[in-house]
Amino acid sequence: MTTKEFAGKVALVAGGSLGIGRAAALRLAAGGAQVVVAARRIDAINDVVSAIKQDGGNAIGVAADVSKGAEADRFVQSAVDAFGGVDILVNSQGIQRYGNVEETTEALWDEVMNVNVKSMFLTTHFAIPEMKKRGGGAIVNVASVQGLATQTTVAAYSTSKAAIIGLTRTIAVDYAKLNIRANVVLPASIDTPMLRDAADLFRGENSNDALIADWGKMHPIGRVGTAEEVAELIAFLASDRAGFITGAEYKIDGGMMAALGVVLPE
Repeated sequence: MTTKEFAGKVALVAGGSLGIGRAAALRLAAGGAQVVVAARRIDAINDVVSAIKQDGGNAIGVAADVSKGAEADRFVQSAVDAFGGVDILVNSQGIQRYGNVEETTEALWDEVMNVNVKSMFLTTHFAIPEMKKRGGGAIVNVASVQGLATQTTVAAYSTSKAAIIGLTRTIAVDYAKLNIRANVVLPASIDTPMLRDAADLFRGENSNDALIADWGKMHPIGRVGTAEEVAELIAFLASDRAGFITGAEYKIDGGMMAALGVVLPE
């Protein structure tokens, strides 16, 4: 059962139409928040807004590319116009691209940095003045364990996730005295459309489900995570229960980062 711990709060969820962002939007709405969802695809936006309303929640959607300043501003202003302010910002937007530094073109590098990092700077840039008016707020950015370690051929992606961690720390330090907290969650493999797109690229003759099950074995828990599990962590960090937590990185990785790749013979 979800308590209404977010009653009276206004939550913005960028990248809120699919995957972790969608699960976060649904979870915050279930907790009583009035939710504003931003994404590029209007059909996916309408779907999550409809799901929130069917569950008795209150939400609106904004079709926007928040890697552009004017559209990030419009996203934040939509929350102010519809619900009177901003209390919570969740940045879950992101893309995955592959290539080492030789294979990565300047255009691909810029695409990843704009979507994964610049957009989070911009939404925060416009949301913080509104949080100040409310006497504080909470920001939760979604990065990845690949901000701490990396697989091969993800030069732009891994760099962008490390940058999100650094950005989150600066926000936390700069605004702590204004009661604005900022934290970052670091998922490992989570069953989302992004992960399934990756499976499509690499599965060969295997099925998507078979490859994702194999990827799950890389986690000590033995499976990939769910978007709803990440959403619970996001909700905790956005809530008053996390009032003394800021500038922190939370791994949600099934134990992946705790494990060495050494297996002793039985």
